[in-house]
Amino acid sequence: MEFGFGDEDEAFRREVRSWLAEHLTGEYAGAQGRGGPGSEHEDTALRRAWERELGAAGWIGLGWQRGGYGNRTASLTQQVVWAEEYVRARAPARHGHIGENLLAPTLIAYGDEAQQKRFLPAVASGDELWCQGYSEPGAGSDLANLRTTAVRDGDTYRVTGQKVWTSLAHEAAWCFVLARTGAGSRRHHGLSFLLVPMDQPGRIEVRPIRQLTGTSEFNEVFFDGAHARVEHVVGGEGNGWQVAMGLLALERGVSTLAQQIGFAAELAEVVTTAVRTGAAGDPLLRDRLVRQWAELRVMRWNALRTLGGAQDPGAPSVAKLLWGRWHQRLGELALQARGAHAAAGPGDWTPASPYELDAAQRLFLFSRADTIYGGSDEIQRNIIAERVLGLPRETRESS
Repeated sequence: MEFGFGDEDEAFRREVRSWLAEHLTGEYAGAQGRGGPGSEHEDTALRRAWERELGAAGWIGLGWQRGGYGNRTASLTQQVVWAEEYVRARAPARHGHIGENLLAPTLIAYGDEAQQKRFLPAVASGDELWCQGYSEPGAGSDLANLRTTAVRDGDTYRVTGQKVWTSLAHEAAWCFVLARTGAGSRRHHGLSFLLVPMDQPGRIEVRPIRQLTGTSEFNEVFFDGAHARVEHVVGGEGNGWQVAMGLLALERGVSTLAQQIGFAAELAEVVTTAVRTGAAGDPLLRDRLVRQWAELRVMRWNALRTLGGAQDPGAPSVAKLLWGRWHQRLGELALQARGAHAAAGPGDWTPASPYELDAAQRLFLFSRADTIYGGSDEIQRNIIAERVLGLPRETRESS
């Protein structure tokens, strides 16, 4: 299938640009370019308001392929147009992306009508934020090793256990939690996908995790008999592994293409810095910058090929391997382009008042995690080896 933009897509692009230019004014203009990876702490209240602004205009949920929840409908190419133009406009980083891009497509694929009617409108309006309760200590990339339990108690489940690296748990109203409902079950058997309200004082505790960047977007979440309603089990009890894997498969290339627009802007800034500091005169550094540009183009073509209909079960893993390492190398180049000044902050540092990192420093530090979160490189290579190439499965110890 040939992937390209037609006349309707270009008309849609003009509409998107016009709307963004009209609304990214006043206080919202001050939040442009803020709140991205490593900077999720920036302008949180303003970005929450911006989320509702998007919802009121129907811009949340374009990829749901179905209206009726307050969202517009859009073709696949128009979804790409929206995602790319949003990044080009340097609009504030999305606050509700977990609900829109992970939870909502999962409910559409596996949820019942009552679940869809209850939760999709609140996501589409920007009113309810979500977080993801997957990873645990000892069950990160090896998710099937999770130990959080959910015990049936009448018309509710009581959820007990610990989740970790939970983005935005300190702000989210709901968490979709993968928990073990089958007593004595092991690995991927006996798991269920539950929708758990976060406002349960005494039953849910959120502890921020301080990162290298000095910020705390990730959290530990402790469930101590937290309640989840029986009707909020997605896909039926015991089918959680299928739903969880389906959710991961729904992370499609539309968001990847938008991510690459952001990468291109970061690369351009590194090139500008290298020219300004004279670092571009180093032929080795210059060669690495050219390679970064070429590899980014390859990633874009690969994403377009995948969207265009080339079905490949290993495509998400290939994309993750490509961009994770690429972004880490860019972070290294960002500091090399600045030279010795990259090691210094904008002011004096004290334990009580640490200095704020600039964009290049934050890029370098935060990108260290790119090859770990969202599935480590080791796991992505195993997926490609086992599911695509048909190689023998890796031996895993049962706990």
